[in-house]
Amino acid sequence: MSEIRVTKVEQGQTKIRNVPIAVTPEGFWCCPSPNVFQKSLKTQNTLNKPKTPLPTAQTPGQKKQTSVTEKRPASGAPKSGTVSDEKRGVSSDTPAVTASVPAERTPRSKTENVPKKVSIEFGEPGTSDLRVILLGKQGFTVKLNVHKNILVENSSFFSNKISEQQPVFPCIEIDDCEDVEIYVETIGLMYCKELKQRLIKQSVSRVLRIIKVAEQLGFKSCMQSCLEYLEAVPWVGEEEEEKVVSSVRRLQSEGIGVTPVLKRVSSDISKPHKDTFSHILELVLKSNEERGRREMKSVVLKLLRENNCLPSSSDSVDSYNEIIYGSCRSCLDSMLILFKQAAEPEFSGNSIDSRDPVVKQMVLEADNLSWMLEILTDRQAADEFAVMWASQQELASLHTKLPTVSRHHLSCITSKLFVGIGKGELLPSKDTRNLLLQTWLQPLINDYSWLQHGCRSFDRKVVEEGIGRTILTLPLEEQQSILLSWLGSFLKSGDNCPNLQRAFEVWWRRTFVRPYAESGNSRPLNQVMTPKVTEH
Repeated sequence: MSEIRVTKVEQGQTKIRNVPIAVTPEGFWCCPSPNVFQKSLKTQNTLNKPKTPLPTAQTPGQKKQTSVTEKRPASGAPKSGTVSDEKRGVSSDTPAVTASVPAERTPRSKTENVPKKVSIEFGEPGTSDLRVILLGKQGFTVKLNVHKNILVENSSFFSNKISEQQPVFPCIEIDDCEDVEIYVETIGLMYCKELKQRLIKQSVSRVLRIIKVAEQLGFKSCMQSCLEYLEAVPWVGEEEEEKVVSSVRRLQSEGIGVTPVLKRVSSDISKPHKDTFSHILELVLKSNEERGRREMKSVVLKLLRENNCLPSSSDSVDSYNEIIYGSCRSCLDSMLILFKQAAEPEFSGNSIDSRDPVVKQMVLEADNLSWMLEILTDRQAADEFAVMWASQQELASLHTKLPTVSRHHLSCITSKLFVGIGKGELLPSKDTRNLLLQTWLQPLINDYSWLQHGCRSFDRKVVEEGIGRTILTLPLEEQQSILLSWLGSFLKSGDNCPNLQRAFEVWWRRTFVRPYAESGNSRPLNQVMTPKVTEH
């Protein structure tokens, strides 16, 4: 490592700082430190700010302030803020880096708003045979003293430019460089043998900047090294991943190997999703570890909700739903077998060790069904689940033969269906809604006291509103049949029965009030049924 002196002149004071920089045996820099540019930018921004006038007047004979490494250009030189090469004193063993600004003070009224320029020079003019001048958009003018054979060997851009002009000491100027710092670093990388090693300590964002400039310069070996780096390094966050993928995909037409990088986000397998999703679903459904199962159910549900927001083909949507419904049928078959086993007379006489696995498996299958119902509801595909559940008459008949502690999980599923129908999240047919109420409303009423006191997630008001709204979607005669049956249960059980009074009131008005209003009789039902009293 060598040390290069960077000189800046400001307010009559000369400040010198040493910047460590790697130098090749040819005396050329290699991957200059970003601090050279960042600190020069600070200098530039400071110089661009309006200065407060000094309290004392400047002496007419005061000497002009100059850099220790340069002389002031002649009056006829271009006013670009760059440093004349012929008047530069340069060491023979280290490259020169100079930041220069106009040193002579001019009246504040004329120069206050004029932006100052910063000039930096890399490389050894005495050993180079090509000069590259980068004109940056941030006020930088960077001169690179380089070697034609290095640039021609590594860059198709410079090879074409050099072939177009063949003077003794050619000069290539690049205007409006968006990223001067990375241009300098990328050209410096042409002097490195192990490019990948140079990138190890770089950030992903900086390597993306390098690969963009390398693409512009046709520096394919650098592009390949950047791709090898991006393939191996972790990407942090979705935003960084998107930047990497978009940058790499842009290079597909360049004829270099982008596939290893893109394999991280895409697969060569033609149809992997269906089988993979089925395997994940099966693993979650069969897990007996409570915490891991609960957390992964939440994760899968969240990820599927995100998928619902993305455009996808109807075939892929149908295939996912088909897999879920296949698992639902499997759970229902297992549940029916377990209920039959638990409903046998001798089952209650068995030891706890023999009963416990059956009861736990019943709870597990009910939880599986409840979770898949939630998934299907999110995917707006739960109508078929309502059909399946409404047709489980055998399971409902076994419901009364088991203790409430073992069977109430089925009523939780029924409650979710009523809530979904009441909110319009499910749209099963009239026959399905009627069959669902006929099959499962009474078992739900039987478990209602337990659900209120034994299930923390049970929301009585929401469930009652869902049941009532489901009833009111039926024809009036069927509403009457179900609500009169409910009324008998409610008058016997009170709080241990769903309170469907709001639905009862709506049915009442539809039955007793609306016919009179539609026939033109404006008298409400209470006036029709109340005898009229006349005073004499």
